Amino acid sequence: MTFLDEVKNAVTPRAALLVIGVLALQLLFITSYVGALHHPEPRDVPFAVVAPEQAAGRLVQQLEGLPGDPLDPRTVADEATARRQITHRDIDGALIVDPASDTDTLLVASGGGTVLSSALTALTNKIEASRQRNVRTVDVAPASPQDFDGLSAFYLVVGWCVGGYLCASILAISAGSRPANGQRAVIRLGVMALYSIAGGIGGAVVVGPILGALPGGVMALWGLGALVVFAVGALTLALQALTGVVGIGLAVLLVVIAGNPSAGGAFPLPMLPPFWAAIGPALPPGAGTWAARSIAYFEGNALLGPFLVLAAWAVAGSAVTLAMAVLRGPAAPDPRPVGV
Repeated sequence: MTFLDEVKNAVTPRAALLVIGVLALQLLFITSYVGALHHPEPRDVPFAVVAPEQAAGRLVQQLEGLPGDPLDPRTVADEATARRQITHRDIDGALIVDPASDTDTLLVASGGGTVLSSALTALTNKIEASRQRNVRTVDVAPASPQDFDGLSAFYLVVGWCVGGYLCASILAISAGSRPANGQRAVIRLGVMALYSIAGGIGGAVVVGPILGALPGGVMALWGLGALVVFAVGALTLALQALTGVVGIGLAVLLVVIAGNPSAGGAFPLPMLPPFWAAIGPALPPGAGTWAARSIAYFEGNALLGPFLVLAAWAVAGSAVTLAMAVLRGPAAPDPRPVGV
Protein backbone atom coordinates (compact mmCIF):
# COMPACT_ATOMS: atom_id res chain seq x y z
CA MET A 1 0.00 0.00 0.00
CA THR A 2 1.40 3.39 -1.01
CA PHE A 3 1.75 6.39 1.25
CA LEU A 4 -1.11 8.13 -0.56
CA ASP A 5 -3.35 5.13 0.07
CA GLU A 6 -2.47 5.29 3.77
CA VAL A 7 -3.39 8.98 3.84
CA LYS A 8 -6.70 8.32 2.09
CA ASN A 9 -7.56 5.62 4.59
CA ALA A 10 -6.57 7.74 7.57
CA VAL A 11 -8.22 11.00 6.50
CA THR A 12 -11.89 10.17 6.17
CA PRO A 13 -14.38 12.75 4.87
CA ARG A 14 -15.67 13.17 8.44
CA ALA A 15 -12.17 13.78 9.79
CA ALA A 16 -11.47 16.26 7.00
CA LEU A 17 -14.65 18.19 7.81
CA LEU A 18 -13.73 18.29 11.49
CA VAL A 19 -10.25 19.61 10.67
CA ILE A 20 -11.78 22.29 8.45
CA GLY A 21 -14.15 23.14 11.29
CA VAL A 22 -11.24 23.53 13.71
CA LEU A 23 -9.49 25.82 11.22
CA ALA A 24 -12.64 27.92 10.95
CA LEU A 25 -12.85 28.16 14.75
CA GLN A 26 -9.21 29.23 14.88
CA LEU A 27 -9.75 32.02 12.36
CA LEU A 28 -12.95 33.11 14.11
CA PHE A 29 -11.07 33.18 17.43
CA ILE A 30 -8.45 35.52 15.99
CA THR A 31 -11.05 37.70 14.26
CA SER A 32 -13.24 37.97 17.35
CA TYR A 33 -10.54 38.75 19.91
CA VAL A 34 -8.54 41.12 17.73
CA GLY A 35 -11.67 42.74 16.33
CA ALA A 36 -13.09 43.40 19.79
CA LEU A 37 -9.93 44.37 21.65
CA HIS A 38 -7.41 45.89 19.24
CA HIS A 39 -8.64 49.49 19.46
CA PRO A 40 -10.63 50.18 22.64
CA GLU A 41 -12.16 53.62 22.98
CA PRO A 42 -15.17 54.94 24.90
CA ARG A 43 -18.43 55.12 22.98
CA ASP A 44 -21.69 56.53 24.35
CA VAL A 45 -20.61 56.06 27.96
CA PRO A 46 -23.60 56.91 30.22
CA PHE A 47 -22.41 60.10 31.95
CA ALA A 48 -24.14 62.61 34.24
CA VAL A 49 -23.61 66.32 34.73
CA VAL A 50 -24.52 68.21 37.90
CA ALA A 51 -24.37 71.98 37.42
CA PRO A 52 -26.51 75.13 37.57
CA GLU A 53 -29.25 74.93 34.93
CA GLN A 54 -27.78 77.14 32.20
CA ALA A 55 -24.25 75.89 32.68
CA ALA A 56 -25.48 72.27 32.67
CA GLY A 57 -27.21 72.72 29.31
CA ARG A 58 -24.13 74.22 27.70
CA LEU A 59 -21.85 71.55 29.15
CA VAL A 60 -24.12 68.72 27.97
CA GLN A 61 -24.12 70.20 24.46
CA GLN A 62 -20.33 70.39 24.56
CA LEU A 63 -20.06 66.77 25.67
CA GLU A 64 -22.54 65.63 23.01
CA GLY A 65 -20.41 67.31 20.36
CA LEU A 66 -17.16 65.54 21.23
CA PRO A 67 -15.58 63.72 18.26
CA GLY A 68 -16.39 60.02 18.19
CA ASP A 69 -19.33 60.35 20.62
CA PRO A 70 -17.42 59.04 23.64
CA LEU A 71 -20.12 60.14 26.11
CA ASP A 72 -23.89 59.88 26.40
CA PRO A 73 -24.41 62.83 28.75
CA ARG A 74 -27.49 63.75 30.73
CA THR A 75 -28.17 66.14 33.63
CA VAL A 76 -29.10 64.98 37.11
CA ALA A 77 -30.31 67.02 40.05
CA ASP A 78 -27.43 66.71 42.51
CA GLU A 79 -24.34 64.80 43.53
CA ALA A 80 -26.30 62.36 45.69
CA THR A 81 -28.40 61.37 42.67
CA ALA A 82 -25.29 60.92 40.56
CA ARG A 83 -23.68 58.71 43.19
CA ARG A 84 -26.83 56.63 43.49
CA GLN A 85 -27.05 56.15 39.71
CA ILE A 86 -23.42 55.02 39.59
CA THR A 87 -24.04 52.55 42.43
CA HIS A 88 -27.11 51.24 40.59
CA ARG A 89 -25.00 50.99 37.40
CA ASP A 90 -27.25 53.36 35.44
CA ILE A 91 -24.27 55.58 34.59
CA ASP A 92 -20.49 55.09 34.58
CA GLY A 93 -19.39 58.54 35.66
CA ALA A 94 -20.49 62.05 36.58
CA LEU A 95 -19.05 65.55 36.57
CA ILE A 96 -20.05 67.73 39.51
CA VAL A 97 -19.54 71.39 38.63
CA ASP A 98 -18.76 73.71 41.54
CA PRO A 99 -19.63 77.31 40.53
CA ALA A 100 -17.99 78.63 43.70
CA SER A 101 -14.50 77.46 42.70
CA ASP A 102 -12.38 76.57 39.70
CA THR A 103 -12.26 72.86 40.62
CA ASP A 104 -14.95 70.35 39.68
CA THR A 105 -15.36 66.74 40.82
CA LEU A 106 -15.40 63.68 38.59
CA LEU A 107 -17.12 60.60 40.00
CA VAL A 108 -16.02 57.22 38.59
CA ALA A 109 -16.35 53.55 39.57
CA SER A 110 -13.19 51.54 38.93
CA GLY A 111 -14.97 48.41 40.21
CA GLY A 112 -16.79 48.36 36.88
CA GLY A 113 -13.47 48.36 35.03
CA THR A 114 -10.39 50.45 35.74
CA VAL A 115 -9.71 50.97 32.03
CA LEU A 116 -13.04 52.79 31.63
CA SER A 117 -12.58 54.91 34.76
CA SER A 118 -9.09 55.87 33.58
CA ALA A 119 -10.44 56.79 30.14
CA LEU A 120 -13.15 58.96 31.71
CA THR A 121 -10.55 60.65 33.90
CA ALA A 122 -8.29 61.45 30.95
CA LEU A 123 -11.20 62.69 28.82
CA THR A 124 -12.63 64.87 31.59
CA ASN A 125 -9.23 66.39 32.38
CA LYS A 126 -8.92 67.38 28.73
CA ILE A 127 -12.42 68.88 28.67
CA GLU A 128 -11.91 70.78 31.91
CA ALA A 129 -8.55 72.12 30.75
CA SER A 130 -10.28 73.60 27.70
CA ARG A 131 -12.63 75.39 30.11
CA GLN A 132 -9.72 76.64 32.27
CA ARG A 133 -10.93 74.51 35.16
CA ASN A 134 -9.38 71.82 37.32
CA VAL A 135 -10.86 68.46 38.24
CA ARG A 136 -10.44 66.05 41.13
CA THR A 137 -11.45 62.42 40.76
CA VAL A 138 -13.44 60.49 43.36
CA ASP A 139 -13.83 56.72 43.01
CA VAL A 140 -17.35 55.87 44.18
CA ALA A 141 -16.92 52.09 43.83
CA PRO A 142 -13.17 51.42 43.86
CA ALA A 143 -11.75 48.11 42.69
CA SER A 144 -9.99 46.05 45.33
CA PRO A 145 -6.21 46.61 45.55
CA GLN A 146 -5.93 42.84 44.99
CA ASP A 147 -8.02 43.07 41.81
CA PHE A 148 -5.62 44.37 39.16
CA ASP A 149 -7.45 46.36 36.46
CA GLY A 150 -10.73 44.96 37.80
CA LEU A 151 -10.15 41.71 35.91
CA SER A 152 -10.74 39.17 38.69
CA ALA A 153 -14.50 38.99 38.11
CA PHE A 154 -13.93 38.30 34.42
CA TYR A 155 -11.35 35.58 35.02
CA LEU A 156 -13.59 34.00 37.64
CA VAL A 157 -16.46 33.80 35.16
CA VAL A 158 -14.18 32.49 32.41
CA GLY A 159 -13.13 29.70 34.76
CA TRP A 160 -16.73 28.86 35.53
CA CYS A 161 -17.58 28.81 31.81
CA VAL A 162 -14.61 26.56 31.01
CA GLY A 163 -15.71 24.15 33.72
CA GLY A 164 -19.25 24.13 32.38
CA TYR A 165 -18.48 23.19 28.80
CA LEU A 166 -15.65 20.80 29.71
CA CYS A 167 -17.83 18.87 32.15
CA ALA A 168 -20.68 18.70 29.64
CA SER A 169 -18.25 17.60 26.91
CA ILE A 170 -16.90 14.81 29.11
CA LEU A 171 -20.42 13.62 29.87
CA ALA A 172 -21.20 13.59 26.17
CA ILE A 173 -18.09 11.89 24.72
CA SER A 174 -16.35 9.98 27.52
CA ALA A 175 -15.65 6.27 27.09
CA GLY A 176 -18.82 4.31 27.57
CA SER A 177 -21.08 7.27 26.85
CA ARG A 178 -23.99 6.78 24.52
CA PRO A 179 -26.46 9.12 22.81
CA ALA A 180 -28.81 10.31 25.51
CA ASN A 181 -32.22 8.76 25.85
CA GLY A 182 -34.60 10.27 28.38
CA GLN A 183 -33.04 8.58 31.39
CA ARG A 184 -29.48 9.41 30.40
CA ALA A 185 -30.42 13.02 29.63
CA VAL A 186 -31.84 13.43 33.12
CA ILE A 187 -28.74 11.82 34.64
CA ARG A 188 -26.41 14.08 32.65
CA LEU A 189 -28.31 17.20 33.65
CA GLY A 190 -28.33 16.01 37.26
CA VAL A 191 -24.58 15.44 37.24
CA MET A 192 -24.18 18.85 35.61
CA ALA A 193 -26.21 20.44 38.40
CA LEU A 194 -24.10 18.81 41.11
CA TYR A 195 -20.90 19.82 39.35
CA SER A 196 -22.23 23.39 39.04
CA ILE A 197 -22.82 23.62 42.79
CA ALA A 198 -19.29 22.41 43.48
CA GLY A 199 -17.74 24.64 40.82
CA GLY A 200 -19.65 27.68 42.02
CA ILE A 201 -18.55 27.41 45.65
CA GLY A 202 -15.00 26.50 44.63
CA GLY A 203 -14.57 29.62 42.52
CA ALA A 204 -16.19 31.88 45.11
CA VAL A 205 -13.91 30.60 47.87
CA VAL A 206 -10.76 30.91 45.74
CA VAL A 207 -11.34 34.55 44.71
CA GLY A 208 -12.71 35.52 48.11
CA PRO A 209 -11.30 33.99 51.31
CA ILE A 210 -8.24 32.36 49.72
CA LEU A 211 -6.89 35.05 47.39
CA GLY A 212 -8.83 38.10 48.59
CA ALA A 213 -9.19 39.22 44.97
CA LEU A 214 -12.87 40.11 45.15
CA PRO A 215 -14.97 41.53 47.96
CA GLY A 216 -18.65 40.67 48.21
CA GLY A 217 -20.47 37.76 49.79
CA VAL A 218 -19.24 34.24 49.13
CA MET A 219 -22.84 32.95 49.12
CA ALA A 220 -23.89 35.41 46.42
CA LEU A 221 -20.90 34.54 44.25
CA TRP A 222 -21.59 30.84 44.87
CA GLY A 223 -25.12 31.20 43.55
CA LEU A 224 -23.90 33.13 40.52
CA GLY A 225 -21.17 30.60 39.83
CA ALA A 226 -23.53 27.63 40.02
CA LEU A 227 -25.87 29.33 37.55
CA VAL A 228 -23.05 30.26 35.14
CA VAL A 229 -21.59 26.74 35.16
CA PHE A 230 -24.97 25.07 34.69
CA ALA A 231 -26.06 27.50 31.95
CA VAL A 232 -22.92 26.81 29.92
CA GLY A 233 -23.09 23.07 30.62
CA ALA A 234 -26.75 22.82 29.62
CA LEU A 235 -26.03 24.82 26.47
CA THR A 236 -23.20 22.44 25.56
CA LEU A 237 -25.33 19.34 26.20
CA ALA A 238 -28.11 20.79 24.05
CA LEU A 239 -25.81 21.58 21.13
CA GLN A 240 -24.27 18.11 21.41
CA ALA A 241 -27.74 16.56 21.39
CA LEU A 242 -28.61 18.52 18.25
CA THR A 243 -25.41 18.08 16.24
CA GLY A 244 -23.28 15.40 17.91
CA VAL A 245 -19.62 16.09 18.58
CA VAL A 246 -19.86 19.24 16.43
CA GLY A 247 -21.96 20.70 19.23
CA ILE A 248 -18.88 20.99 21.43
CA GLY A 249 -17.28 23.21 18.80
CA LEU A 250 -20.45 25.27 18.58
CA ALA A 251 -20.36 25.74 22.36
CA VAL A 252 -16.77 26.96 22.08
CA LEU A 253 -17.90 29.32 19.31
CA LEU A 254 -20.64 30.86 21.46
CA VAL A 255 -18.94 30.91 24.85
CA VAL A 256 -15.24 31.37 24.07
CA ILE A 257 -15.01 32.96 20.64
CA ALA A 258 -18.06 35.23 20.80
CA GLY A 259 -18.63 35.40 24.55
CA ASN A 260 -15.24 36.12 26.11
CA PRO A 261 -14.10 39.16 24.09
CA SER A 262 -17.59 40.69 24.33
CA ALA A 263 -17.94 40.09 28.07
CA GLY A 264 -16.67 43.50 29.12
CA GLY A 265 -13.79 41.94 31.01
CA ALA A 266 -10.56 43.34 29.59
CA PHE A 267 -12.44 46.41 28.38
CA PRO A 268 -15.91 47.33 29.71
CA LEU A 269 -18.80 47.28 27.27
CA PRO A 270 -18.74 51.03 26.42
CA MET A 271 -15.18 50.59 25.12
CA LEU A 272 -15.97 47.72 22.75
CA PRO A 273 -17.01 48.04 19.10
CA PRO A 274 -20.82 48.14 18.63
CA PHE A 275 -21.24 44.49 17.56
CA TRP A 276 -19.41 43.05 20.56
CA ALA A 277 -20.99 45.53 22.97
CA ALA A 278 -24.41 44.44 21.68
CA ILE A 279 -23.95 40.66 21.96
CA GLY A 280 -21.94 40.60 25.18
CA PRO A 281 -24.78 41.02 27.71
CA ALA A 282 -26.79 38.23 26.02
CA LEU A 283 -24.06 35.57 26.38
CA PRO A 284 -23.05 33.76 29.59
CA PRO A 285 -19.56 35.31 29.99
CA GLY A 286 -20.92 38.85 29.66
CA ALA A 287 -23.90 38.29 31.92
CA GLY A 288 -21.69 36.55 34.49
CA THR A 289 -18.99 39.24 34.46
CA TRP A 290 -21.52 42.04 34.93
CA ALA A 291 -23.20 40.16 37.79
CA ALA A 292 -19.91 39.30 39.52
CA ARG A 293 -18.85 42.95 39.48
CA SER A 294 -22.26 44.03 40.75
CA ILE A 295 -21.96 41.62 43.67
CA ALA A 296 -18.39 42.64 44.46
CA TYR A 297 -18.54 46.42 44.05
CA PHE A 298 -22.08 47.72 43.50
CA GLU A 299 -24.00 46.39 46.50
CA GLY A 300 -25.66 43.68 44.42
CA ASN A 301 -27.48 46.17 42.18
CA ALA A 302 -28.44 45.58 38.54
CA LEU A 303 -28.52 41.79 38.83
CA LEU A 304 -31.95 41.00 37.42
CA GLY A 305 -31.04 41.27 33.74
CA PRO A 306 -27.90 39.10 33.89
CA PHE A 307 -29.61 36.48 36.04
CA LEU A 308 -32.51 36.28 33.58
CA VAL A 309 -30.02 35.81 30.72
CA LEU A 310 -28.22 32.99 32.53
CA ALA A 311 -31.49 31.37 33.60
CA ALA A 312 -32.74 31.50 30.01
CA TRP A 313 -29.63 29.67 28.75
CA ALA A 314 -29.96 27.10 31.54
CA VAL A 315 -33.67 26.45 30.91
CA ALA A 316 -33.35 26.43 27.12
CA GLY A 317 -30.34 24.10 27.22
CA SER A 318 -32.07 21.69 29.57
CA ALA A 319 -35.29 21.74 27.55
CA VAL A 320 -33.52 21.05 24.25
CA THR A 321 -31.45 18.26 25.81
CA LEU A 322 -34.55 16.55 27.20
CA ALA A 323 -36.61 17.15 24.06
CA MET A 324 -33.96 15.64 21.80
CA ALA A 325 -33.70 12.62 24.09
CA VAL A 326 -37.47 12.07 23.92
CA LEU A 327 -37.54 12.52 20.15
CA ARG A 328 -34.70 10.05 19.78
CA GLY A 329 -36.79 7.43 21.57
CA PRO A 330 -35.63 4.41 23.57
CA ALA A 331 -32.11 3.31 22.82
CA ALA A 332 -31.40 -0.12 21.46
CA PRO A 333 -29.87 -2.61 23.95
CA ASP A 334 -26.16 -1.94 24.33
CA PRO A 335 -23.73 -4.57 25.61
CA ARG A 336 -21.33 -1.94 26.97
CA PRO A 337 -21.30 -1.00 30.68
CA VAL A 338 -23.91 1.53 31.68
CA GLY A 339 -22.58 5.07 31.46
CA VAL A 340 -23.94 8.54 31.39
